[in-house]
Amino acid sequence: MQDWFSEISKSCELPTTILQKLDDKGFVVIPGLIASADLSQLAAKYDSAVAAALADDVKIGSTTTRVNDFVNRGRVEFDAIYIYPPLLEASFRVIGQAFKLSSMHARTLHSHSRAQKLHIDFKSDEERFSMVGFILMIDDFLKDNGATRFVPGSQRWSSDPDKLTSEALAEYESQTQITCGQAGSMIVFNGSVWHGHAANTTDTTRRSIQGAFIPRDAQAGTDFRSRMRAETFARISPLAKYLLAI
Repeated sequence: MQDWFSEISKSCELPTTILQKLDDKGFVVIPGLIASADLSQLAAKYDSAVAAALADDVKIGSTTTRVNDFVNRGRVEFDAIYIYPPLLEASFRVIGQAFKLSSMHARTLHSHSRAQKLHIDFKSDEERFSMVGFILMIDDFLKDNGATRFVPGSQRWSSDPDKLTSEALAEYESQTQITCGQAGSMIVFNGSVWHGHAANTTDTTRRSIQGAFIPRDAQAGTDFRSRMRAETFARISPLAKYLLAI
């Protein structure tokens, strides 16, 4: 059996400056996952997959619409996202042990939606562990369409933003940095960094595919083994199967 974790640990896809930025700030934007010529096709397949999703997989909130499990949406274009070598290298650097995919979903930010409260990717009563989140930009991320904002360096803080009052949280708003980028770029971030999308003041939605890697012995957000479709299993690579823990 191939030792995929060892293979991932040997990767040298990312410049030292990018890895240092991820360590210092807790987030980084990696351009170029999806070529410009392929973006319109990817966006069309995103819309098609969202439209075809069963009601049980769709959650419509006040600011976003989320569609669960973009591993099993029948599109080879989505397979390339969670096996992207720079993403895996970044995940190895942060997690430092064997890891797996916990979730991968579509998230469409509604037009004229308010900014999201700053948060971390753990529940208030949940013990923190090393986690890496990623956001693939289906549309450009701009200051006025709800691009994700982060508080640089906050991944090292022990405080939990969910336990702070609105007044206390407001003091950190001036420290946030908005991560703008062109469609096809990917944000990679430490799951403990404070973040949340900015307000979308435009007349259009803003789309992305988001997910997270966690230690291999942790409880995944999505049980990919039980949801695995035969056509997906036949299509995906051995590396993908390893990352899905199936």
